[in-house]
Amino acid sequence: MAKRAFDLIFSFLGLILLSPVILVAAVGVKCSSSGPVLFRQDRVGRHFKIFRICKFRTMRHDALSDPPITVYGDPRVTPFGRFLRRTKLDELPQLINVLRGEMSFVGPRPEVPYYVGMFRRDYEEILQVRPGITDEASIEFRHEGAMLASAAAPEEFYLKNVLPRKIELARKYVHNGRLMDDLSIILRTLMHL
Repeated sequence: MAKRAFDLIFSFLGLILLSPVILVAAVGVKCSSSGPVLFRQDRVGRHFKIFRICKFRTMRHDALSDPPITVYGDPRVTPFGRFLRRTKLDELPQLINVLRGEMSFVGPRPEVPYYVGMFRRDYEEILQVRPGITDEASIEFRHEGAMLASAAAPEEFYLKNVLPRKIELARKYVHNGRLMDDLSIILRTLMHL
């Protein structure tokens, strides 16, 4: 209950206080390439409920969404999109997902249905909580794009090395996460921006 109240209050305040930044980012996306301002993609939420995550669009509008992972230097990413990704400003529209109750500030990052299906047993435990904008894995894998870019087979590397570690951290959060831990994760996330 306290976690949801925290999410409601701070997502609402965040949308209001960050509205100038959100507006500048939206104009930047629209001016830098054709297509919609927001990127929306199906993700798996709490209790396996599918929701549409909101992010600022960082790729060309005509870019294919396969593979569902993006490596550093991906040619589909626009120059302004690289800036948004580097600063994590592309994540700001997720405050809408938090306000709607589809996400939380802190919780396991929401994954695409394809990968959840591959690790369904693990996600039965993980998806007892709302997915979040940030978590321990977001901090540990803050340079994930560069890590994947250096792999010979990025998606295979993601499935064998990155995703299992993310799942391990998510399971730990589900069992041990408390509001004070959430505040610590938020502060450490902000420090790494």
